[in-house]
Amino acid sequence: MQNFWPSSGFSQLQRNARGWLEPTDDYLRLFLDRPELALLPESCAAEQALHAALRAQPSRPVADAKLQSLQDSDARESYGLFLRFRDGLLQAGTLEAWYLGLFRSGSITIAPLFIDLIVQAILRNLLDDTGDVYEVRAAEMLFRAQRISTQEGQVLSGDRDVLDMLNETGGLGDFGRFLAEAQAPLRSIDMQVLTDDNAPDYWQASDRHNFLLDLTHEISNDLSHGLVFTMTRARSGLKALARVLEKWVAHFLGVVVSIKPLQKIDDEAWRWHVGLDVEATALLNDLYEGREVEPERTQRLLSLFRLDFADSREMRADVAGKPVYLGLMMNADGVLKLKPQNLLLNLPLRQTL
Repeated sequence: MQNFWPSSGFSQLQRNARGWLEPTDDYLRLFLDRPELALLPESCAAEQALHAALRAQPSRPVADAKLQSLQDSDARESYGLFLRFRDGLLQAGTLEAWYLGLFRSGSITIAPLFIDLIVQAILRNLLDDTGDVYEVRAAEMLFRAQRISTQEGQVLSGDRDVLDMLNETGGLGDFGRFLAEAQAPLRSIDMQVLTDDNAPDYWQASDRHNFLLDLTHEISNDLSHGLVFTMTRARSGLKALARVLEKWVAHFLGVVVSIKPLQKIDDEAWRWHVGLDVEATALLNDLYEGREVEPERTQRLLSLFRLDFADSREMRADVAGKPVYLGLMMNADGVLKLKPQNLLLNLPLRQTL
């Protein structure tokens, strides 16, 4: 098996008997080393002392007076966010319990960065025994925003932050930004579409998030005389994403589901749906209620999925045996931000697990 996403902190976590992840001091130290909390040359003595104390004992209590003694307001805010996150995580006992509790509470006061880092660590755990590079790349979609583009008939998903950085600096960091501001030419860096041939390169640099995922699920060939041959791609990124979502549901909820990409919902008895992002949720709600939908919105729909429970007895009685339809959709700017918590909160389970 490959050691992908080394920055996720997976090696600093411990699995409990259920397979969920327990935080450790070493895992919490990773957050103290991030740019948001790392010391700067101008950090005051109080901040230096607090940082040193937390590195020595990351779970130690911190009095509010100690926090307020930091001279820089941004530093006070950053440490306050970290401490609130840390305390909730330690109280929950596992990353999974913290994640579920956060979204079931209905009150999200944690910075999105912490949530995405938790999701990455959980995915690293549940994909630990996979050798499928497409599943691992598809899993990035659950914790990193994607830019969607089309190229020669392909629907491609690329990491938004990486693409924006390349667009702004040509991949040369601050120096590239300086060249761009001076209107000097930047060298071009192409992001590769993930294939079997370049898969070894992904494993070696998985933390760079610089591979595009092909979300084209079906290819149609016109055979003339009105005949069209449609073939499902074996290496479809949507199929890989579906496998990841199946594992996500099983890991958290303990129920077995199968998920398959669809082109359309052709079901007069449509009873239940879940949007995998904000845009898809709104669109599916409108379609379900029979509201008129602008063509521009439907064109931003990347895929539909059909989810089926292996055991219908685990579903609510009024929808037992019925499929659950899922939607995946980019916004008007071509950005996709998955909300994997939607699958955990909105499935028609017989009882809350």
